[in-house]
Amino acid sequence: MCYLLVIVCYLSINLAVLPLKSVLMSSYRQHLYHIVTRTKNNLPAIKQEYSDELFAYITGIIKNKNSFLYRINGVQNHIHILTDIHPSIAPADFVKDIKVYSSLWIKKCGLFPGFEGWAEGYASLTCSFGDLERLIAYIKNQQIHHSKESFEDEYRRLIEEAGIEIDNRYFP
Repeated sequence: MCYLLVIVCYLSINLAVLPLKSVLMSSYRQHLYHIVTRTKNNLPAIKQEYSDELFAYITGIIKNKNSFLYRINGVQNHIHILTDIHPSIAPADFVKDIKVYSSLWIKKCGLFPGFEGWAEGYASLTCSFGDLERLIAYIKNQQIHHSKESFEDEYRRLIEEAGIEIDNRYFP
């Protein structure tokens, strides 16, 4: 009986150190989102001269969530965020945290006196890696873009392009 136990222990120890190349696998994921949110009541409260400070603060929130920011930009009444959200975070929680923590910072810093908060809703649209460069350029050029298209028209277009049915109760 003692010999059998020694043999079993010997086999167990030696088998445990064998390389398991055929059974090891890494996890790969990519959760790209284009997020758009506007100010409460669509107020033009985001002053462009201080928007870099706001975007830097939001960038910190995103980094603290182990997520990667590709681009952030916006105009007086809304912002766009292009990000890869960590898989442990639900997109709704991600957006909620950005809105809550940035609202607290905005109200505390005093740079945006007309800011009353973020609107309740938002768009969270999944993206393809193949669209990444186009979306980065689109978000980067928000000021130029909005000299030609209103936020409402842009928002409606983005939602329709994503194949989402629009609820007209939320559009003026």
